[in-house]
Amino acid sequence: QSCSSQPSSVEMPGAGPIPRATANELEGWIETLYAGKCIPEAAVLQLCKKATEILIEEGNVVGVPVPVTVVGDIHGQLHDLIELFNIAGKCPDTNFVFLGDYVDRGYYSVECATLVVALKVRWPSRIWLLRGNHESRQITQVYGFYDECLRKYGSATVWQTFTNLFDYLPLAALIAGQIFCPHGGLSPSIDTLEQIRSLDRVQEIPHEGPMCDLMWSDPDDRMGWGMSPRGAGYTFGPDISDKFNHANNLSLIIRAHQLVMEGYNWAHEKNLVTLFSAPNYCYRCGNQAAIMEIDEQLEYNFLQFDPAPRRGEPHVTRRMPEYFL
Repeated sequence: QSCSSQPSSVEMPGAGPIPRATANELEGWIETLYAGKCIPEAAVLQLCKKATEILIEEGNVVGVPVPVTVVGDIHGQLHDLIELFNIAGKCPDTNFVFLGDYVDRGYYSVECATLVVALKVRWPSRIWLLRGNHESRQITQVYGFYDECLRKYGSATVWQTFTNLFDYLPLAALIAGQIFCPHGGLSPSIDTLEQIRSLDRVQEIPHEGPMCDLMWSDPDDRMGWGMSPRGAGYTFGPDISDKFNHANNLSLIIRAHQLVMEGYNWAHEKNLVTLFSAPNYCYRCGNQAAIMEIDEQLEYNFLQFDPAPRRGEPHVTRRMPEYFL
C-alpha cells in the first residue's frame, strides 16, 4: 500500500510555507486513519510540524487531570488501537495518556503514529503522548518503522519527520498530582520529579543516564538496583518504588514497556502496575491487552480486550506457553 499520492488541497513541502490544517481537514485525516488507511506525505509533514509546536510547550513531566484512560504499548497494531477506541470511547469524549511505543513490531506503525499525533493536534488538552524506548532513530531502524515508512512513502522523509517529532515527546506524566507514569521505570540518577523536569529531553534517547532509564528500566522482585538484561536501564526492586513514591507524595506508578499476559500486572505491593495494550503481541504471543480508566475520585478500572478480528490475516488461537503446562 503506497501512501504517497498527494491531494491538490495540501501544498507540497518546498512549495512555500506548509499551510495550517483546518479542523475539517484534520478530522478528514483522522477519519481516513480510523478507516485503516494512511494519509498523504504532505499531510503527515504538516501534522508533525503542528504537533512539534504543541509538544514544545509541554514540560518533561506533563500534568494530566482526571478522569483519564491510560494506554500502554501499541506497537503498530492499528486494528487493535481502533478496537481500543471502540472500547474506551474516542477523543474528545475520553481523555487519554499514551505511555509510548506507538511504532515497531506491528504492520501499521505509520498509521498508529499518524493517528495519535493527529488526535494530539486536534485535541491537545484531551490526549497526552509520552515517549517510549521505541520512539528513537536507532531502535526504529531495527524493528520495522523505518522500513515501513520507506515501503509506504517511497523515501525516508516521513520516518525522519516522525523521529524528529519524537525528540519533543514528554518523558512522563503526573496524573492528578499523585500518579506517576513513565514508559519504562525509575532511575538511580533520579530521586525527585524536579530532577526529571530539569533534564534536556530534546535529543535522541541516550544509551545511559536518567532519560534512558525512564524509557528502559523494569521492576523486579529483588531489592535495590540491578543490571538490566535489556542492556539499557536497570531493574529496580519494591524498596526503590516505595522510596520514590514516598519521597514524591505519589500513590502509584503506572508504566508499560513489558509484555504481561493479562494486559496488566501489579507489582511492588501495589506501588506499581504494568500496562500493555497490544493484544496477541507480534500477532503470536496470545496475550490479552488492557487499558486503565481513572475517575475523578482516583478509583481505577482495568478494561481487558482481545485482538480485533482482521480480514485476510491468519487467526492465531491463544495457546498456553509450555511452562504453564
